[in-house]
Amino acid sequence: MKAYLMLLALVLFSAGVQADNIDTYSFATVDQEQQYRQLTASLRCPKCQNNSIADSNAMIAGDMRLKVYQLLQAGQTPEQVKAYMVARYGNFVSYQPPVTPSTLILWAGPALFVIIGTLVIILRSRRRTDPVALDAEQQQRLDTLLNPDEKQP
Repeated sequence: MKAYLMLLALVLFSAGVQADNIDTYSFATVDQEQQYRQLTASLRCPKCQNNSIADSNAMIAGDMRLKVYQLLQAGQTPEQVKAYMVARYGNFVSYQPPVTPSTLILWAGPALFVIIGTLVIILRSRRRTDPVALDAEQQQRLDTLLNPDEKQP
């Protein structure tokens, strides 16, 4: 009987913990709720790095969702909310960071790598020379080295 009560308490406790992660916000209009969903899907969680704040269970993502909600309730536009988040957390929170001198290598790096690799292949293929012709004595020595069992003339 005690085991069943312990199991029931464990199940109820774990369900309560999972229910705690669900955000319940009320919006004035459907349009405002849609903006909230789009914004939370377009902002990256600084802790998870590969999840949006809508998908993340990290505490910072919850704080960011709350701040997005508060800013939208205050009447700010989605662009203003994004600008606030970028100013607060840096360009990393945006899935499409702007091209700046510090991020230029990230944007141009793959293209430069392909161009440089292509140039190296082209230049190496052009540098190949025709094989050097051997004189009769060198050819005989080569044949002797390659085929030691055969009798040479």
